Amino acid sequence: MPKLDLSQIPFQGGSAYPGKLAEATAGRFVQRLGDAGGLTQYGVNIVRLEPQGMSSLRHYHMEQDEFAIMLSGTCTLIDDDGEHEMQPGDCAAWPAGEANGHHLVNNTDAPATFLVVGTRTPNETGYYSDLDMMVKDDENGFSFTRKDGSPLTADQIGDDND
Repeated sequence: MPKLDLSQIPFQGGSAYPGKLAEATAGRFVQRLGDAGGLTQYGVNIVRLEPQGMSSLRHYHMEQDEFAIMLSGTCTLIDDDGEHEMQPGDCAAWPAGEANGHHLVNNTDAPATFLVVGTRTPNETGYYSDLDMMVKDDENGFSFTRKDGSPLTADQIGDDND
């Protein structure tokens, strides 16, 4: 059935970021609508940011387009051009290959939600603007390294046990 029952699609937390970098998105929860609807060519998610939560580390994609529209609350879009307040109805778009590191941060005391749509490609490379980190995504999943492809260090990911 094409109609999705949002009450039956759970919000999920967690992050694929390595080590303590995953803590940066502790206040982010994602409702995976595209997956629930069986979509394979692009992802569609509702993201809920709790107060002081952030959507991701500042990043950009080489192969995948990304689009977001605010649904509720207020967030601050932080990109290479500065800070931009985002309220319900405000949109932002990030074309693949455009090196403009971005993320959304909820600096308010109330939850905020936005809808994000992005291309799904078999392979993807992303870069993190504020860190010496790159991610590759392929049939084996996510692989995080430094931007030159060398391994991340324990110091970079905040892992004191290595």
